[in-house]
Parts: sequence; C-alpha cells; structure tokens
Amino acid sequence: MSSTILDAPSPKLTLAAAVVVVCLHALTVAALVAMKAPEKPVEAKIQTPPIEIELVTLPQKEPVAVVEEEAPKVQPAPPKPKAAPIVKAQPKPIKEPVIKEKPPKATPPKKAAPPKKVIEKQPDIIKTEAPKTPATEPKVDTQAADEQRKAEERRRAEERRIREQEQQKAEQEARDRAAAQEAERLAAEKAAKEKAVKEAAEAAAQAKAKAAASNTPVNFTASNADWASPPRLSFPKRAARNAQSGDTFNVVLVLRVNKQGGIDSVRVSQPSGNPSVDKAAQRQVRSGKFTPFTQNGVPVVGNVTLTVSYAVP
Repeated sequence: MSSTILDAPSPKLTLAAAVVVVCLHALTVAALVAMKAPEKPVEAKIQTPPIEIELVTLPQKEPVAVVEEEAPKVQPAPPKPKAAPIVKAQPKPIKEPVIKEKPPKATPPKKAAPPKKVIEKQPDIIKTEAPKTPATEPKVDTQAADEQRKAEERRRAEERRIREQEQQKAEQEARDRAAAQEAERLAAEKAAKEKAVKEAAEAAAQAKAKAAASNTPVNFTASNADWASPPRLSFPKRAARNAQSGDTFNVVLVLRVNKQGGIDSVRVSQPSGNPSVDKAAQRQVRSGKFTPFTQNGVPVVGNVTLTVSYAVP
C-alpha cells in the first residue's frame, strides 16, 4: 500500500461526519421551531376616576379625524444557524478490515411551523376631553393702526378737497370765459345794430335830401291817396241835356300833386264818352287837396290815378 492511500479518510468516517452534520442541522431547526417569541406582559388597565365635565357651547368647528396608528409588529429575528463543527480525520496506522454497513436512513427534517403572530393588546384608552375654555384673544395695541388709519383718511380728505377746489376753479374759469364771450358777442351785435341804424339814418337823410331836391313825380294809386279836403263832384247840367236819367259816366283822370298836397294839373287818361262830363270832372277835381305824399318820410311830388263816376239824376 502506498502512503497516499493510508492518508485518505475512510468512507465510513466521511459518512459518519455527514450524518453528524445533518443531525446538527435538524436539531437546529427543531430548536428554532420549539422557540417561542417572548410575550410582552399585558399592562393592567388603568382605571381613572370619572371626570366631571361642564358642557360649554362653542362655535362649531370642522371635526378633525384622529387616526390611531397601530404599532408596527416586531417579529423576532431568526437565530443564525450554528456552523457545523469541522471534524478532522486522523489516519490510522493499521488498516482494519472494512465492514460495509448500511448507513442509517436520515430522517427528513420536520417542517418548521410558521411563527405565531403575537397580537399585542393595547390598553384601553379612555379619551376624556378637558373642558374647553373660551379662547381669549390677545389684546393688540391698535392705537398706532388707528392713528395711521386716521392720518390716511385725513390725507384722502385733503386730496378730495383739493380736487374739488380745482374742479370749482376750472368751472368758474369756464363760466368766466363763457360770460366774456357772451359779452363780446352782445357788444358786437350792439355795435352792428348801432352801425346799421346809423347807416339807415344816413341813407334816409340822403334820400330825404335827394327827394327834397328832386321834383320827379312818384306814382301812387287812389288807395294811397288821402284827401285833406275832398272835391265837390256833381253831374254837369249841360251834359244832362244830352243824357238820359240813370246813365253813368266814368272818367279816369291823372292828377299831379305837389309836395304841399295841392293839385297842379289834371289830364284825362280815359274819357267817359261825353266831352262835357270830362271837362266838368277836370274842373271839379282841382277844388280838392291831398295830404302830401311822402317817401322815406320826405314829401314828394306824386301822380295819382283817380276814377270819377257820375250818375245822371
């Protein structure tokens, strides 16, 4: 036999070492299963004496939801597996006859039961609300704020007063300008009227002077004529011899009237058909006198067309 064969561990020792290792693992698992987590001692319920609560009506506020957080469940950490001991095989100086034995059947390790959840009982909490006292607002010194507010109000009132004064001043200036313009307009109108009256007076004076200096007759109708003393008209007896009773003779005469209203001349414009009637009409009309004819207030020479009618008695 060589030295190499003598130094190698025997199969029996190797098998025994493997069996020992498996058994140690099984024992470790069984110990872990058998272990129980230490239960926390349950605290005794603390009974508190009843509290007298006086109800005070306060303004309702929105309820605040109180969420009670559950304490996180602490699971025991699994113990670390123990390291299997290392068995060193020692060579035997003498080789003994090897007896082959059947290795014992390794019992399968039991399944570890899951650790039981430990439910920690929380002590009953009796919630008691302390009597709510009305919150007293802290007193704030508002004197500085009031003074600042009053100063701001005075400043605004002063600005408003200044604006109103400026507005009133602007309105007054506008009224003054309007009054000055109205006065200027009235003065211009008055001057224009005075000028027109003056010009009219001058024109009338000139017309009067011209009319007084002129002897050109102005034509008037019988309706414009005003007798100062009317003439005496009667049917002539000489003409009655050749006329029948009830006959009518119309003669149209043109009279020239001087500036004093006297009749200077009479001419026949349209004869009546009887020369005796025409002549008698010319003679009788001269006995009358007119109110002087005027033009622009100045007496003028006038020509008057007058119709004389005679009825035979």
